[in-house]
Amino acid sequence: MSVVADRESEVRSYNRIWPAMFDHARGSWLYTKPGAAYLDFFSGAGTLSYGHNEPRLKRALIDYLERDGVTHGLDMFTTARADLMNTLSTLILEPRSLDYKIVFAGPAGTTAVEAALKLARKASGRKVIGYFDMGYHGMTAGALSVAGNAERRASAGVPLGYSVELPYDLDPNGPATEVPDFDRLLEGTGQSADLAAVIVETVQGEGGMNTARSAWLRALAEACRRNGALLIVDDIQMGCGRTGPFFSFEDAGLVPDMVCLSKGIGGYGCPLSLLLIRPELDVWRPGEHNGTFRGFNLAFVTGAEALRAYWSDDKLERSTRARGEQVDQALRNIADEYPEAGLNVRGRGLARGLGFADPALARQVQSAAFERHLLMETSGARDDVVKLLPPLTITDDELEEGLAIVRASVRAALGGE
Repeated sequence: MSVVADRESEVRSYNRIWPAMFDHARGSWLYTKPGAAYLDFFSGAGTLSYGHNEPRLKRALIDYLERDGVTHGLDMFTTARADLMNTLSTLILEPRSLDYKIVFAGPAGTTAVEAALKLARKASGRKVIGYFDMGYHGMTAGALSVAGNAERRASAGVPLGYSVELPYDLDPNGPATEVPDFDRLLEGTGQSADLAAVIVETVQGEGGMNTARSAWLRALAEACRRNGALLIVDDIQMGCGRTGPFFSFEDAGLVPDMVCLSKGIGGYGCPLSLLLIRPELDVWRPGEHNGTFRGFNLAFVTGAEALRAYWSDDKLERSTRARGEQVDQALRNIADEYPEAGLNVRGRGLARGLGFADPALARQVQSAAFERHLLMETSGARDDVVKLLPPLTITDDELEEGLAIVRASVRAALGGE
């Protein structure tokens, strides 16, 4: 590891919290060169929805490479590109009566966000974007302008304008509360007449696994419509089945104007991001938004194969919902076991979090889990939430093993053993 310490920038992060040299991976497990196994409740920050080196996706990728399939194609016509678009339309969009055009935004989620912000302003003729406190949409300049975290915003190094912060639904696990008057909130910003769009996550992954209620999301969508603002759902981490249904907004009955996808959409961990837009918003001129790596055909191959493998029926959705409830109950049992610690449970589907009043305890739990060979990260403004993102394909035994490690790690952090 010395070459990393000597040569890699100080900006590195994950290899600081998990100081192990990983060599290969399979399913829900990562292995070091000596062969030590680590159960993965991180899943590439949600990218590896189907685990590491999923056999069917690996075979599709190998076959494509062995026949010298096109790897890099920008936005030229390729069979892999057409296959992904056809499969996404047939298996995902049409069954849900969603009429979206597809923008190939580039290799990362933040590039889909950049495309959405640019297009919202162009299509609406307005300039201001509404965003929510604790929200996270990427680390490029445009995405940082709609970040609800002061430290991340400051990392841009310049003032970030033409955006306005709104309060998120930050207490979804508590007693039912009234839905806010969004029209009044928007009017209170003093910029509602110039509001091009509002961007929102249904579950704020990096923000601390905060989960918006369906009624809250519907009220937001209705207010956007009344005020002539577009609704952008950032489904980069919570889409592609992470909360159960393919899109995280389905349970709320929303039809957003734009949807940002990345992470799990590539299926195998290959970089890919898409922006789905209502057809009437497709006001781009040719080449007005582009990028060299918006045509990474290997991601098209694995992305299409993942859709065929897991989204031809509702089996994965049902198992994700069931396993999500299992995780939720396990975390609630842990919270009940330590009432003095003020623990709280958050999230939906297989995107779950355990919040701590003391951020130091959350980091201790993360470290204790690593010592027990479980990978999971923390999130929230103070890193006060232990975040669980296991593969959607995790087995029952693996899930139980991981949850047992979480329990033991909390016990260790709270002085139990």
